[in-house]
Amino acid sequence: MDMNDLTAFVAVARAGGFRDAARAGGASASSLSTAVQRLESRLGMRLLNRTTRSVTPTEAGQRLLEQLAPLLGEIETALDVLNGFRDKPVGTLRLNVPAHTTQTILPPILSRFIKAYPGIHVEVQAEDSFVNLLEAGCDAGIRYDERLEQDMIAVPIGPRVQRFALAASPAYLAAHGHPEHPHDLLAHACLRGQFSGGAKPLWHFEREGEIIHLDPPPGPLQVRPGLAVAMLVQAALDAVGIVNLWEDMLRPHFDSGRLVPLLEPWWQRFAGPFLYYPGRRHLPAPLRAFVDFIKN
Repeated sequence: MDMNDLTAFVAVARAGGFRDAARAGGASASSLSTAVQRLESRLGMRLLNRTTRSVTPTEAGQRLLEQLAPLLGEIETALDVLNGFRDKPVGTLRLNVPAHTTQTILPPILSRFIKAYPGIHVEVQAEDSFVNLLEAGCDAGIRYDERLEQDMIAVPIGPRVQRFALAASPAYLAAHGHPEHPHDLLAHACLRGQFSGGAKPLWHFEREGEIIHLDPPPGPLQVRPGLAVAMLVQAALDAVGIVNLWEDMLRPHFDSGRLVPLLEPWWQRFAGPFLYYPGRRHLPAPLRAFVDFIKN
């Protein structure tokens, strides 16, 4: 069995398409397609379902992917041992992170890290659902403590305490007034997020032991969390309604005066995010360098 064919199959299955896998790996889409077809011919079964819009593993393909992913990881680990003979490690660091961290927490950290380790290439996958790191081909992820698996090692990254902030533009407040209590939000235009299953996350408030979980009525705009939260911020800037998001996303607009913080004594505090990765004896050199970097 040709090892390159197996590697091509894993790359395409992880990327969800031949073109995306080709862009990520520097190969051509046609060569990957030929490799997968050759592998399927040798095995005598289809491994990938192909449509014009997506490429997904068949049941047999998914089972093969689950078995191959850790094996290929072990091979990469074995080769990575050679990094110990270098002055500074080289290689690729693959991270899976929530979309909002790509706009706030992660950019300044990665900029400093890449300057400190020019031989390390960083790839970032932005998505909010929890993923199996090995199957996704990632070395580590960033999530909050309630989304971490028990067998993972977790290291704090970014601010240790964060808050959700409530805000509106001066123009919106001039037209509709300032809410004085969280329950007043029921009479305002609230810009909402929505989970992929359709449910909308509640707005949580806390002050002096009093906790309020609010489900504002559908406002003029709702989006599924991820990079689309930027639309909520823009809508708030345009006086469409009130937004409830991570404070660090709204802070620049507070400082400029384009948004006004609302009900700040009620803002809920929560623990910051963690970098998490599978516990194993030998960490890939790029990941080890990154873990040490954020600890210092």
